[in-house]
Order: sequence, then structure tokens, then C-alpha cells
Amino acid sequence: MPDPIRILLADDHPMFREGVAHSLGNEPDLEVVAQTASGEEAVELARRLTPDVALLDITMPGIGGIAAAAQIAASVPRMRILMLTVSEDKDNLLAALKAGAHGYALKGTSASELRAIVRRVAGGEAFVTPALATRLLVEFSRPQERDPLSELTAREHDVIRLISLGSSNREIAERLHLAEKTVKHYVTGILQKLHARSRTEAALIAVGHGLPMRAAPEATPAKQHPNGER
Repeated sequence: MPDPIRILLADDHPMFREGVAHSLGNEPDLEVVAQTASGEEAVELARRLTPDVALLDITMPGIGGIAAAAQIAASVPRMRILMLTVSEDKDNLLAALKAGAHGYALKGTSASELRAIVRRVAGGEAFVTPALATRLLVEFSRPQERDPLSELTAREHDVIRLISLGSSNREIAERLHLAEKTVKHYVTGILQKLHARSRTEAALIAVGHGLPMRAAPEATPAKQHPNGER
């Protein structure tokens, strides 16, 4: 008969931890070799006992489960790490996987499911609670909103900012030391890039996408070009 899967269990809720330990320990192929309530002690036990699987809660006193996972992954790289938590936050999930966790299960998982997950992770598989995995895939596959301001040049940013403040083309030209027809050229380009039908609509789009409502910096006067642009 093969040796049982040796498990380190870290959770700061004693009753929950004891329940999980009892559930896992009743199986002949699973053995809980150590329990702890802190991330620091989990790291120390992992290094000293080198169990097959570290079962970690995220929220624990001290460094917590994610930081503990990172330290365990760095010092005992062959150990498998499974997070067992109430957190359905995608940032915690991503942080745990980045730290080196091989699995992420929720505390609502049944005893039989948890035993199966521990076996799968110990056997080299990765596991993420299906509902969380689906939510993450949906979010990653969702098209990202286009930021129209990213297409504007630095000078166009100056112009649209002044438009947003109510400046006319003549006022913009004086402020930026440009020829008025050059300003008109910039305005036409801005309307095209922002898919706006008017100056007012362009200003609303720009402000709606985070354009700071402050005056554009004064430009340094430049030498007059033959076409009137400076």
C-alpha cells in the first residue's frame, strides 16, 4: 500500500480546523501531520516536516496564507499548496496562484469534495473552484473598453483641455502660441479620434474618460513656419 498523503493544515479557526483534520484523517490515504493557526508557523512546519500538501487559509494572524504560500513555494518547491478559504475575491485568487498555490477551494466545499481535491492537487493537478474559474474566464474574455484619450497626441490633449474649459479657437491659439488655423486642424483631428460630432461632445467624452479639468500649460513660443503654424 502506498504511503498516505501527508498534509499540513493551517487555519486560525480551531473548530473548523479540527473538523477538516478529522475529515481528512479518517481516510487511509490521507494523514494530517501538523496543524497551526498562523502563517509564520505554517512556513516553519512546512520546512521542517516537508509534507506533501500544505492546506492554507488566506486570513490568518501574522503574514497570512498568501505570504505563507509564497515562502513555502520558495523554500520547499516540491510541496503542493492548496488554499482553503471563504474569499471569492478574484484578486485573492490571482495573488494566491501567483504566490505559488496549486489549488484554490472554498470552505463551503463538502468533506468528500475536499478529500478529492486534496488527492488531485497532491497528484500534480491544479484546481480552482469551478464557479470562480468560470467568473475569472468571463472577466478576462470581456472586451476592454477603448480609451479614446490614448489616441490623442500631447498637443491634442492641450487643445481638448482648453476646449473643455470653454475656450474658443482664437483663445486656444493665443494660449498655446499657435496659428488659429493650426488649432482648427487639431480640433478636426480630435473630433475624428473621439468620434464626436461637435466640440461640446468631444469635451464631454474627454472629461468622461478622466481628462483633468485644469488649464493647459503655457507653450513656449516657437518660430513661425511658412504655412502659418508656429
